[in-house]
Amino acid sequence: MPLTFLSLGSGSCGNCYYLATEQDAILVDCGIGLRRLKKDVHEYGIKLGKVRGILITHDHADHIKNAGKISKEFDIPVYATTLVHEGMDRNWQTSEKVPTENRHYVEKDEPFQIGDFRITAFPIPHDASENVGYHIEVGDKRFTVMTDVGAATNEVEEYIGKSTHLIFEANYDDEMLQQGRYPEILKERIASGHGHLSNNKAAKALAQNFHADLKSVWLCHLSEENNHPELARKTVETVLRSYGIIAGVDFTLEVLRRKISTGPFFL
Repeated sequence: MPLTFLSLGSGSCGNCYYLATEQDAILVDCGIGLRRLKKDVHEYGIKLGKVRGILITHDHADHIKNAGKISKEFDIPVYATTLVHEGMDRNWQTSEKVPTENRHYVEKDEPFQIGDFRITAFPIPHDASENVGYHIEVGDKRFTVMTDVGAATNEVEEYIGKSTHLIFEANYDDEMLQQGRYPEILKERIASGHGHLSNNKAAKALAQNFHADLKSVWLCHLSEENNHPELARKTVETVLRSYGIIAGVDFTLEVLRRKISTGPFFL
């Protein structure tokens, strides 16, 4: 079954991913500005009426800012765990809350269906009310979204091993973070097991769990202050090469842009 993927934004300024078959579509997170979302929807010919659900990973504003507005305006269900829904209600940075009738509650490790998509949420460590990744099965394609990854846990490694297509966080470069202007408490938070994943840790997790069915990897949620797209790419390529895995030969590697769209990719 043909699958289209488009990143509408990936980073602390706003995250939103679009995944579609010929019949159905879903969004993963909805944290980009409403004006830009509607502009991109028009530019890429996306029909929001085709979107059967919005999957929310966690309740930080850069992932949920406009979920309520889009849900209300286009009558789209919003899927999240109970703790994430509760966190969304508490978040003062969201002016429009998700309508009660559009709230759907997800249980981790329990698959559910949205149109053509069979979806499983699984835990990812991060300092939100709760954070999950989404493993999305469509025909023979197994598409996984893992963002804001505090550590490469057993679950994270397991779902790398299950994926044919993977969005995976590479947030910061260790040296840039340590030498940068962030206060120490923020540096410690980012590098903790409930913050974000560095380029090097992301690369090692990919290398140690790589398999022949993994066709595409997109690096996501890069820090504007503590990373650079080519640095992230080079770090991942270098570590993988030390394991005998060659980007561009054994799989495709892309870096998702922070403030503008990346794609579309036809899978």
